Amino acid sequence: MTSPHPQFPSGELCALIGPTAAGKTALSTLVAERAGAEIVSLDSMQVYLGMDIGTAKPTLQERAGIPHHMLDLVTPDVRYDVQRFLRELQPVLLDIESRGKRALFVGGTAFYLKVLTHGLFDGPEVDPALRARLEEELDQLGAEAFHAKLAELDPKSAQRLHPNDGRRVVRALEVLEQTGRTLSAWQQQWREKSGERAAGNQRRLVGVGHAVPDLDERILRRTKLMLDGGWPEEAQRVRETTGFGETSAQALGYSQVLRLLDGELTEQDCAQEIALRTRQFARKQRTWYRKFEEIQWLEGVVETDREAMVREALEAFGWA
Repeated sequence: MTSPHPQFPSGELCALIGPTAAGKTALSTLVAERAGAEIVSLDSMQVYLGMDIGTAKPTLQERAGIPHHMLDLVTPDVRYDVQRFLRELQPVLLDIESRGKRALFVGGTAFYLKVLTHGLFDGPEVDPALRARLEEELDQLGAEAFHAKLAELDPKSAQRLHPNDGRRVVRALEVLEQTGRTLSAWQQQWREKSGERAAGNQRRLVGVGHAVPDLDERILRRTKLMLDGGWPEEAQRVRETTGFGETSAQALGYSQVLRLLDGELTEQDCAQEIALRTRQFARKQRTWYRKFEEIQWLEGVVETDREAMVREALEAFGWA
């Protein structure tokens, strides 16, 4: 029920992580340059072509001279999930290792980090007949009533899933019928493995963080810079070309930017709402990171304590 772990170069996962807007990109380029490492994105939204400003993707200038991987993989209308991420990651890691290089994972998607370290709970194989029956039932009952059925049988999963997320509601009921056990119970068992290490892999996790008030200020400042830097125009281009798909539409801030374009929000209200949602997301990230007791958190601010933080990160990764 759990996917195999990727095999990292030299059997070691090295990741620079932290909440959004903490300064991971700026620090990672310096660390990778000093260590002769290549950067592997650990961000679920930076896989999308043309969604650069809104996802805070490393710029071409920041990528200059340092190979970056797992960026710009699909257009925004394509559904991209962690299963595909794992499939496409392994050849990248093998290529990095074949050239004798180090891999530095960088990003804030804590779920991807958990999957790298503990595998992915993906449930039993899909039963096409059962899936078809549940999808038909969804069509007949409607999203609200179908979600209510899940709430009776698996309240924890129902609380986590939106009624309009029919695909995941179907999957939760599917797992229950196939195994006699709720999806939330399976996932709880998976989460409780947080202290276990993947066989054959070691991990060195380095975190970039800030006190909450400082991070909140950074988030608002960055949001305003992104809006002034062409984020609305970027969102409009996506809407007019491929459009947003099921997963890309979940990227932070884009729905607010589209409302700004449609005249439903002022620029000030848009910035404030995006900053609020980003702060909420940062809190969720910090909650996830608490599951990893071995994270070595760096002290300082990248913009002002750059050299000290680079040295500390290199030492933490064993690359000094």
